[in-house]
Amino acid sequence: MSQPRITLDQWNALVAVVEAGGYAQASTRLHRTQSTITYTIKKLEDLLGVKVFEIQGRKAVLTPAGQVLYRRGRALVDEATRLELAAAELARGWEPEIRIAVDIIFPTWLLLQCLATFGDEHPEIRIELIESVLGGTEDALTEGRADLAIGGVVPGGFLGDPVMQVRFVCAAAPSHPLHALGRTLTLDDLRQHRHLVVRDSGAQRSRSGGWLNEKRWTVSNKATSIRAACMGLGYAWYPEESIREELDSGALVPLPLEQGRERYVTLYLIYADRDTAGPGVRRLTEIICAAVRKQESTPTP
Repeated sequence: MSQPRITLDQWNALVAVVEAGGYAQASTRLHRTQSTITYTIKKLEDLLGVKVFEIQGRKAVLTPAGQVLYRRGRALVDEATRLELAAAELARGWEPEIRIAVDIIFPTWLLLQCLATFGDEHPEIRIELIESVLGGTEDALTEGRADLAIGGVVPGGFLGDPVMQVRFVCAAAPSHPLHALGRTLTLDDLRQHRHLVVRDSGAQRSRSGGWLNEKRWTVSNKATSIRAACMGLGYAWYPEESIREELDSGALVPLPLEQGRERYVTLYLIYADRDTAGPGVRRLTEIICAAVRKQESTPTP
């Protein structure tokens, strides 16, 4: 295999010139003289045999070839940075902190049970739990805020393994007018009443969460939605495990829908980077998977 002719230092200089906005700004960013930056870029162009920048007025602008080289160079510099961070993590051994993003539809009691088990084993490791809704889990991964995630969608560039299938039921308080109809309910029936929705915690808030109509309340917390439903203020599809106590006590009752009375969502366990995941992240993953298997094999009373 031939050795690369362009050094990482040269690619980094190219990225700095583009992102800082010029040679002078790049020299400040990299703590080097402007003449050194200029020479580095010229050397890169000579070795590759392409023109990376062209001067327009007083500004250096990327050529079409330069745009391709910048994108590839940016990826190379980013990967080198990630490699160094991974090496540092590996050198430290067990992580001092684990950041996990979990969609709120994952059973809270089961998650806390898993964290408690891990905490008993490794009390010195801090846990940062990011409770997310819809796109918020993806954001935590793509923005580098989570080492591990449990969510309903695997973002592009990541790989995930199915960990649990969550059953949703449409429910409302027994005093709700929909129950008083005393018959199988249609979509038109639902549209006449308030739908309770938990807001997407993603930055774009681009997902509706399956809301049916404009007659709805949108809240930020699952507990708020459940409390509102118990007070007869609306209906919603809830993860069955999230409202188990309310269903058992009769505070919430499944609605007799003609269609869609239950839904299923597959949750995936997603590493931020499986190759460089530390022993703590891997151990927590084992605990979660074992707990889910045990839960699924236990008959529902």
